[in-house]
Amino acid sequence: MLPNFDKMRKEDFFDASSFHPKKLKTGDKVRFLNSVGGGTVTAFRGKDQVLVEDKDGFEVPALISECVVVGGMEHQIGEQKEVVIPGKTMPASPNGPSFPHRRESPSFEVTKPVVEPFVETPQGERLNLSLAFLPVEPQNFVKTPFEAYLINESNYYLYFNYMSCKNNCWTSRFHGMIEPDTKIFMEEFEKSALNELEHICIQLIAFKEGKSFSLKNAMTIELRPDTVKFYKLHCFTKNDFFDEEALIVPVIMNDVPERQMLVSASDLQAAMYEKDSGVRRNSQPTIKKHEKADNKIEVDLHINQLLETTTGLSNADMLNCQLSKFHEVMKANSTKKGWRIVFIHGKGEGVLRAAMEKELKTTYKKLCRFQDASFHEYGFGATMVIIY
Repeated sequence: MLPNFDKMRKEDFFDASSFHPKKLKTGDKVRFLNSVGGGTVTAFRGKDQVLVEDKDGFEVPALISECVVVGGMEHQIGEQKEVVIPGKTMPASPNGPSFPHRRESPSFEVTKPVVEPFVETPQGERLNLSLAFLPVEPQNFVKTPFEAYLINESNYYLYFNYMSCKNNCWTSRFHGMIEPDTKIFMEEFEKSALNELEHICIQLIAFKEGKSFSLKNAMTIELRPDTVKFYKLHCFTKNDFFDEEALIVPVIMNDVPERQMLVSASDLQAAMYEKDSGVRRNSQPTIKKHEKADNKIEVDLHINQLLETTTGLSNADMLNCQLSKFHEVMKANSTKKGWRIVFIHGKGEGVLRAAMEKELKTTYKKLCRFQDASFHEYGFGATMVIIY
């Protein structure tokens, strides 16, 4: 049993720096074997006791057999050390837990997760971005809601904002960051919300994390998806991204946005000349003929299918363009008795549909009859004309 050191005076100890069995001497840096802490040897008491001064100036009595000399900068007791306890960590105190005048400050250990580095794909230096739509209940396709995903096939992180337009006002539907070579769920919507998706936009900024990369311009891509496809089960096909069949809509292919965002004045003037002269681009067919046995023609009157850009055009100009295409198709097929022409105009505000019905009831009254096209195939956004 150790003597009561608290009642002893320092003068009761003697300096034995020149003799002790453990070869300790005053000034040595030591740490304790059976308790936390240590310090500098200042004096000896007999052959088996020692006084150790910690970094705060307190002299701690200890047995020589419980002290071990330490060296090197990493072992200096003046530095704060950590004692690791499963689930916790606390700073080591030279006084150890047996001295109440030193208050310990335990804290929980924070372990940073190890993040595996992303392995870039050789073909992923160019941006490739797509939208994907999946039916939630394929077995009940008529009433099923849909899920919307964004697919990033590149080595870049993308900050993005997914929006839709109604009455010339934009609404953010989902925004965030998508990691390289992955896909992200954005929303689930009902078929009744398809009219909100007739005009959508994606804005994005591309970057790489922790490494240099080629600068990519910030992009704004406006799209007008063919919402009629949401009523056709065969438009949902097998793909590389999902186990289920999905409708894939390209947004960016090899760094090129699916549709041009800005046009120069010369490009706009050229497009207007094409419109006036009746020249059409081969890359934008608007009339689709089915098998001859069907005697059926589909005509998409969405303005983005008729014009490369609508910059500078008023709503009246766009409506006149759509009606001009309507009259062109009607005159070209006026002698094809029994033929059916499906005009796809979308639900929208109903302005184009009302204008078409007015022409069908007056100009083409004796030539044909008309009705709503199949809801299961086209939803509420199409009118079918039957030539007499």
